[in-house]
Amino acid sequence: MGLISEQDRVQLQGILKSLENDVKIILFTQEFECQHCKTAREMLEEVSGLSDKVLLEIYDFVKDKEDADRYAIDKIPGILLLGEKDYGIRFFGVPAGYEFTTFIEDVISVSRRDSDLPEDVLSSLARIQKPVHIQVLISPTCPYCAHAVRTAHRFAIASDKISADMVELSEFPHISVKYEVKGVPKVVINEKHSFTGSKKEGDFADFILKSLES
Repeated sequence: MGLISEQDRVQLQGILKSLENDVKIILFTQEFECQHCKTAREMLEEVSGLSDKVLLEIYDFVKDKEDADRYAIDKIPGILLLGEKDYGIRFFGVPAGYEFTTFIEDVISVSRRDSDLPEDVLSSLARIQKPVHIQVLISPTCPYCAHAVRTAHRFAIASDKISADMVELSEFPHISVKYEVKGVPKVVINEKHSFTGSKKEGDFADFILKSLES
C-alpha cells in the first residue's frame, strides 16, 4: 500500500491534469536512507507517477556533493522544485500533513511560472535589492504553518532575490535549539530577524523590507 490513499490519488491525479508546464522535483537523500528520506522518496515517487509533467530526479547527498552545494542543500531529506529556472523553493523534511497541500500548490505555481500574488505585494517585493533567505520552521501538525510556508514560497517565485525553505523541526531538532523556537511557525529572515505566527502577504513583505533596512 502506498503513502497516498487511493481516494487521494484519484483526486490528486485530477488536480495535476491542470499543470501547464513541466515541473522537476529534485530529492537529495543518501545511499543508506534515513527513515524520513525513505518516506520522502516514496511519497515523491507516487506524486511524480501521477503526471507526465512532474519529473523526479534523485541525488545522493554525499556522492553528489557538488550538486548539493550548488542547490544549497545542507541537510536531508532536501527537496527543491524547478520550472524554467530554480525559484529558490526548498523543503527540508517530508512535506506531510498540512504541508502536503502546500507542496502540491507549489507544484502548480511552478508549473504556471506564476506566484499569483496581489499587485501591491508584488510592488513591495520589487523593492528588494538584496538577497533574502527565508526559513519557515514548522511542525506538520500546525494548521498555521502551511500558510507561512506557502507565502514564503510564493515570494520566492515572484522575486529572484528571495529563496525560501520549509524546515520540519521534528526531523531537525538542532534547528529548533539554534533559533530558540518556542512556537511555530517561526519565520527567520537572513539569520537575523524573525517573527512567530502566520502573517498576511502584505505584512510579511513589509517585515522583510523593514528587516533589510535595519
